[in-house]
Amino acid sequence: MALQVDVGGEQLEAFARQALLKYDLPHDSPLTLLNISENATYRVDDPATGRATVLRLHRPGYHTIEAIRSELRWLQELRTSGVVRTPGLVRTPRGEDIVVASTGDGEHRHAVMFEWCPGIEPPEDRLVEDFHQLGQITARLHEQSKQWTRPSGFTRFTWDFETSLGDNGHWGSWRNGMAVGPAEEQVLGRTAELMRRRLIALGQGPDRFGLIHADLRLANLLLDGDDIYVIDFDDCGFGWYLYDLGSAVSFIEHYPQIPEMVASWATGYRTIAPLSTADEHELGTFIMFRRLLLVSWIGSHHTTELAQAMGVEYTATSCELAERYLSEATDLADLERRLQEADRRGMSFNID
Repeated sequence: MALQVDVGGEQLEAFARQALLKYDLPHDSPLTLLNISENATYRVDDPATGRATVLRLHRPGYHTIEAIRSELRWLQELRTSGVVRTPGLVRTPRGEDIVVASTGDGEHRHAVMFEWCPGIEPPEDRLVEDFHQLGQITARLHEQSKQWTRPSGFTRFTWDFETSLGDNGHWGSWRNGMAVGPAEEQVLGRTAELMRRRLIALGQGPDRFGLIHADLRLANLLLDGDDIYVIDFDDCGFGWYLYDLGSAVSFIEHYPQIPEMVASWATGYRTIAPLSTADEHELGTFIMFRRLLLVSWIGSHHTTELAQAMGVEYTATSCELAERYLSEATDLADLERRLQEADRRGMSFNID
């Protein structure tokens, strides 16, 4: 998959200001850049009303308009059902949910506007406690995903092994990660192969694989008193449900609190939905899965400030985590035996 990474701030702002016109907002409305990752997001302040909104400017070649609309349909369903709090969609005065912004050079971008959500990102000094609540939120999302009948035409990425860690993954190949030389490729390659075999053994049945958020980091939660908003569904797609735990510890997989955080997440999850010991045993696999996927992301986004700041050190730490995963991983034959025994007993991994 050919990746196109945004690097020109002035060009991005030009697209954003063209998008504002579709919402009947002044071209010179105050814009504050919030983040550049797969997309660029801006805070927009309406000079006439003082109302704040968030404008998301999509980079080309990542999601089709059908995929963006599918994400918005899931968000609307989650809001309507009350499963979680999410930002409301802001439509244009003409009722459009997605607009196209163009500049004089003939390029165009899709753009979507959301309500501004109040709140702050959870502080890092409460990681263990907050992961209990994150486990509950994740379980609610998964329960809704399993029960929801998706509308006709619904389409999103699939985050299986090949589309995540294969040579043509959504974020490129981990082999092209920054500072991945022969030694790094050897240890990460052994790790990828073990994960591939374990995930084959785990399977992709409907109790394990479905529509997920796929980026449930604490950075994508906003605390507003007792209310919690879940934001940034841009990577939502079809994957293993437990991948949401792997994404929750993105960039901090090496923290010493991780075992406590994972245990807290699992305890919170079980207050809402079942989590078998067989599945819980594989949480480390999904943490490593996400880590290797982020090595791919850094490599394919090497021109961004975030990738350049993290790249070399992130790869080195990833190799250390890979060595630990290889040394601690349960024998694959034992995993297959336990899965077969659970299936034989008709557990479907829904009870311990």
